[in-house]
Amino acid sequence: MGFDTFCSLDSSDPFWDWNRTWFTSNPDLTQCFQNTVLVWLPCLYLWMCAPIYLIYLRSHDRGYICMTHLNKAKTAVGVLLWMICWSDVFYSFWERGHGSSVPAPVHLVSPMILGLTMLLAALLIQYERMKGVQSSGVLLIYWLLALLCATVTFRSKIFQALDQLWTVSVWRYTTFYISYALLLVSLFLSCLTDKPPLFSQAIKDLNPCPEPGAPFLSRITFSWINRMMVTGYRRPLEEKDLWSLNFEDRSHRVVPQLVLRWNTECQKVKRTEQKMLYSPKRVLHTEGKEDPPVEESEILIVKPQKTKEPSLFWALCLTFGPYFLISCLYKIIQDVLMFVGPEILRLLIRFVNDSSAPSWRGFFYTALLFMCTCVQSIILQKYFHVCFVSGMRLRTAIIGAVYRKALVISSAARRSSTVGEIVNLMSVDAQRFMDLITYINMIWSAPLQVVLALYFLWQNLGPSVLAGVAVMVLMVPVNAVIAMKTKTYQVAQMKSKDSRIKLMNEMLNGIKVLKLYAWELAFKDKVSEIRESELRVLKKAAYLGAVSTFTWICAPFLVALSTFTVYVLSDEQNVLDAQKAFVSLALFNILRFPLNMLPMVISSMVQASVSLKRLRVFLSHEELQEDSVEHKAVAGSTSSISIVDGVFSWSRAESPTLKRLNVCIPDGSLVAVVGHVGSGKSSLLSALLGEMDKLEGVVAVKGSVAYVPQQAWIQNSTLKDNIMFGQERREAWYQRVVEACALEPDLEIFPAGDETEIGEKGVNLSGGQKQRVSLARAVYCDRAVYLLDDPLSAVDAHVGKHIFDQVIGPKGLLKDKTRVLVTHGLSYLPQADLILVLVEGQITEMGSYQHLKATEGAFAEFLRTYEAIEHTDSNEPVPNSGTKGTENGNAAALLGSQSVGSVSKLSQTGKEELSKKAKDPELGKLTEADKASTGQVKLSVFWSYLKAIGVLLSCISLILFLAHHLLSLFSNYWLSLWTDDPVVNGTQPNRQLRLGVYGALGLSQGVAVFGYSISISIGGILASRCLHHSMLYDVLRSPISFFERTPSGNLVNRFAKEMDTIDSVIPSIIKMFMGSMLNVLGSCVIILIATPLVAIIIPFLGLLYFFVQRYYVASSRQLKRLESVSRSPIYTHFNETLLGTSVIRAFGEQERFICESDLRVDHNQKAYYPSIVANRWLAVRLEFVGNCIVSFAALFAVIARESLSPGIVGLSVSYALQLTASLTWLVRMSSEVETNIVAVERVKEYRDTEKEAEWEHESSSLPPGWPTEGCIDMRSLCLRYRHNLDLAIRNITINISSGEMVGIVGRTGAGKSSLMLGLFRIIEAAEGHIFIDGVDIAQLGLHELRSRITIIPQDPVLFSGSLRMNLDPFDCYSDEEVWRALEYSHLKSFVSGLPDKLSHECSEGGENLSVGQRQLLCLARALLRKTKILVLDEATAAVDMETDNLIQSTIRSQFANCTVLTIAHRLNTIMDYTRVLVLDKGEMAEFDTPSNLIAQRGAFYKMAKDAGLV
Repeated sequence: MGFDTFCSLDSSDPFWDWNRTWFTSNPDLTQCFQNTVLVWLPCLYLWMCAPIYLIYLRSHDRGYICMTHLNKAKTAVGVLLWMICWSDVFYSFWERGHGSSVPAPVHLVSPMILGLTMLLAALLIQYERMKGVQSSGVLLIYWLLALLCATVTFRSKIFQALDQLWTVSVWRYTTFYISYALLLVSLFLSCLTDKPPLFSQAIKDLNPCPEPGAPFLSRITFSWINRMMVTGYRRPLEEKDLWSLNFEDRSHRVVPQLVLRWNTECQKVKRTEQKMLYSPKRVLHTEGKEDPPVEESEILIVKPQKTKEPSLFWALCLTFGPYFLISCLYKIIQDVLMFVGPEILRLLIRFVNDSSAPSWRGFFYTALLFMCTCVQSIILQKYFHVCFVSGMRLRTAIIGAVYRKALVISSAARRSSTVGEIVNLMSVDAQRFMDLITYINMIWSAPLQVVLALYFLWQNLGPSVLAGVAVMVLMVPVNAVIAMKTKTYQVAQMKSKDSRIKLMNEMLNGIKVLKLYAWELAFKDKVSEIRESELRVLKKAAYLGAVSTFTWICAPFLVALSTFTVYVLSDEQNVLDAQKAFVSLALFNILRFPLNMLPMVISSMVQASVSLKRLRVFLSHEELQEDSVEHKAVAGSTSSISIVDGVFSWSRAESPTLKRLNVCIPDGSLVAVVGHVGSGKSSLLSALLGEMDKLEGVVAVKGSVAYVPQQAWIQNSTLKDNIMFGQERREAWYQRVVEACALEPDLEIFPAGDETEIGEKGVNLSGGQKQRVSLARAVYCDRAVYLLDDPLSAVDAHVGKHIFDQVIGPKGLLKDKTRVLVTHGLSYLPQADLILVLVEGQITEMGSYQHLKATEGAFAEFLRTYEAIEHTDSNEPVPNSGTKGTENGNAAALLGSQSVGSVSKLSQTGKEELSKKAKDPELGKLTEADKASTGQVKLSVFWSYLKAIGVLLSCISLILFLAHHLLSLFSNYWLSLWTDDPVVNGTQPNRQLRLGVYGALGLSQGVAVFGYSISISIGGILASRCLHHSMLYDVLRSPISFFERTPSGNLVNRFAKEMDTIDSVIPSIIKMFMGSMLNVLGSCVIILIATPLVAIIIPFLGLLYFFVQRYYVASSRQLKRLESVSRSPIYTHFNETLLGTSVIRAFGEQERFICESDLRVDHNQKAYYPSIVANRWLAVRLEFVGNCIVSFAALFAVIARESLSPGIVGLSVSYALQLTASLTWLVRMSSEVETNIVAVERVKEYRDTEKEAEWEHESSSLPPGWPTEGCIDMRSLCLRYRHNLDLAIRNITINISSGEMVGIVGRTGAGKSSLMLGLFRIIEAAEGHIFIDGVDIAQLGLHELRSRITIIPQDPVLFSGSLRMNLDPFDCYSDEEVWRALEYSHLKSFVSGLPDKLSHECSEGGENLSVGQRQLLCLARALLRKTKILVLDEATAAVDMETDNLIQSTIRSQFANCTVLTIAHRLNTIMDYTRVLVLDKGEMAEFDTPSNLIAQRGAFYKMAKDAGLV
């Protein structure tokens, strides 16, 4: 052989010698093998890795690291090693010249190869430094390999020196030992980490993630998270302990990649569509003669065009595929290593059987087993880490893409998906993808594992394996059917869940209306009904789940049983010995995993495909036409806005809303748009903003735009932020704007001035304040064109006048801008430069006030109707800013901590004081962020969950669990007894008995599994029904103040995410937790029985396990809580954005909102990332504990091999091999149980918040038709909003007799609304009483009171559902009554014109009706209830004069004999009332008939004068 002469010229040194290596009690490798293979192996590794690694480094430049001592030392050692190798080469040459013997070629070749490799290593060290690598894995592995190979040689050289001293070459020995020492040093140095590169993120960050700078060993064992784990163990983790996200995981890096790829996909599809559509037409021109066949081809070509959709899947693959591919590599290695365990088990059993084998082999097998399992653990954890990080990036990208899309979809598309659905896309569907990513590799990995397992089994048992395979193949369709069924249930459940969340969302938005109308129960029943249908689906899914659990727990057993049966019965001579039985069992256990996973992965893929489709549909929605409005200034034109032949509709499918529009508006003019309710005034503004589909014509708007919508959109942030809206602070201008918009008096009242936090949708502002803030925002932004959609409707007449003069009018702040004002107020029209009159979507007249008045058209008639009402004294001086109040708001009352009396008349000095007054921002806090609870989950939470399931069911489940595990243990023990049966004449005598018992044990196991599966699932559903019901009830029973403090995002999160956890996650987790716990206990018992010596080790490992687990659970639980707390703000912000898209687009602030959303997502991922790493940290440590147990079980079996039977060794080691997986699973599950049971804790949280009074009293003593008269008697009534605040209403005593009409007026914060809230007991009286018809209302149930008096509230709130449901949710009136109510409220013609009449679906929040129509519907509600007492809370603010008249006349005619209380804006509406109550600072100022009050010349007279009525 050539190798032998290569190593020694006389072939005295062979390459391999079995007698020296294997068949000996002191093994050793030959010199030749040591000098060749052991030297070349590490070199080969480095040369193979180097090219790939260099390419990687070129493309991933992290910056430059300065020379450090560490770097110098590494390089120096590398160079020294290189020099030593060359000295060896020179020595060989020297020997050749001088020595007696010629050295073998190996002594020249090996040192040369080694020397070149050392040089490569030294160069790599420097190149890594230049590319910013702080710790290198490639080199660490190289040094480790080199050291391991050298260690073998080291041992062998020592033995050689002891046995054959004369063969020793002193020079080579010396160089070898020096290089060995240097290798040790190198290995040690490469475990250390360099300092971060210059200009890296880490230096800029306050709290950078330690991962990029961590040493390689720390990275593969995840030790770099230790510091956080220790912190988390000592005290609960907080926000500030979280590291910044790695650069590659941040939104601004991840999202654009996906968006770019998705857009490319969409472009591709568009291009192919165009090709398909146009290709046949060309054919037509060229071949004019052959018409019919061309027609045919055209049909054929156009047909497939429908199916082509842009592929979101492909876009995702391109974005995340490359990084994700690394995980595939890890997975392959791990899959192969999995089969090492059973192979070593086979060798071990053979070793125990063969008493002549030298004992070092047993120790060798044990060491090998330990090494392989450790490598497998590390690779598996790296694999999971890659998967989870990919999943995390995927979620970030999807949320970002959905958010960006939501800002640009057209209104038609916006209508097709509700807010609830879009939020679900972000929460549920993005989560689905994250879950799938971790399993997706099983699609190819599971079949690979199955094939490998079958190959080894065939080796072991021969053809009888096919019986087992047949059973498996039969299981697959069963599982597939179950998966498909589960999918249909999934879709149904998602549907119910969507509609339930949508309804909850609306209920929370309109909670005030629900309370005022006493409709809570009707809506509670609606929610419960949806919930019941959801639970029905869940129950079916649970039965299916039980069947699938049964199949997948029993599958491996059935496979083993059928295989063994066939093997034993097919041939008398087939003996089932320990080696065959237990190696097969170990392989069957490996098989179990891919077979269980496949159905799971398939169902997970099915779910993800549903989500993928939903996302694709949403991302493919049509967007607003970007070019519908031109913003370029046309040369030479003075017009600021022009529309030529414009035809607009809200969606392509509908008939146009605006027709034949021709408008030209000159620069800097004030244009008023008037028309009846629903005539298309708001649509006109939307058309100018580009929010509508432009079907024909040209629209041009010169310059930037500001927009004030009809319903103000207010963000949940401070008042200042709402006004500044992302612009820089210009102090003087800010003060002017605040003053002009009449916000100064409000700032006085707010506890923290303009730092006061405004709740969601502006809950703590009154309607008028919202409008003024919205206007102030527009004015502050200082744009060229202003589109104002009726901003003056919600404010008092005098405030309206002030704002018009100071802001909008010819002398206002905006006098040089172009202003388009939609208005119902006639007094402003004379000052407009141009008036547009809209009738049914067409401009019928346009011109100046005088011109239109003269033309005797619709406008003149419109005026005549109102002249009488709004007789304005035109030469009346404008009230000076000192006396102006703001309109009726109740802000002070809701927020105030100072007395309401502090509304002082602001003098100039007052203003200065205001800006100086250091307000305490804490006072202005309103909403409470979701708090993360800390510490261990209390036992009471578990107990309440058990109670919700039912104690009996819980016990039954437990007993069945125990039964299953005991049977399983016993059946394997029986197998070990069977394999130890003596063999008589080549067969085992009583094998029929053994087989029969083995089969029976298996069957009874199956029954137990099925039983506990069903009992746990049913228990889970019972618990979840009970918890949802009580939470819903608790939330609805909370007072209004609770909803003002709690962001609706938090509540929706409880009903969506936490309920989802309780529905579907907790039962399955409990099942797995119990399973893995009993598995671990069972394994330990078996190992202890087999090798009692392990008892010495188990306590130590148990302690280690315990510490690791405690550290982990403490941190992981808190991270999970922080993650779930930081999740709400993403959805809250998203919800808010969806409501304000038109405003955000009009102001062009999309970028800022996108950044804000990205920040919130990153903030959430900041808590999620450490929790992934914590899982890996735990797994690495636990698997180490498991690997130790396996190795010790094997080691003690080797030590005690004389006293052990092969069957027991097989049993013990095969159980030990399963133990690692069970241990990891156990900690994972115990922490999952803890983290998920938090959901129960959060659902129960609202049980202890304050509640309203009882809804109904059992023994109600009310007369049936109460109140029959409608007399209201208030006796020294006092109200306060919260116990630490001043009184909002003081000492009011009034008596209102039956059938009176009473107007209530007063400046902002005078307590008008508070008085109403007191009447409905939304706020309970602090002192005094209110009697209605002699009954003290404090003694009544809230529903008894609220259902018998009626209010028409300030904001008309509608719920999605039919019109009829909105009028009469309890279904207690007949259709005739409903139609009559509609007739009186002037909606009959409108409703009968709708295709579905009464069952016309209102969209979310009644978006598809105009504000005026909604207000009329609220009037219809009141007409239906027809109670003796009617309260109007600024009810006619949003309607034009004509509709206002209709409403007033309806109230006068229909409620003639009722008591009517009106909080009035337009004083003209109450001038003919019986009496007027004037409130001031919560006290009664005046109370008399209007004529008397005017005669008295008091406060009322002043107001009437301001409004121009006297």
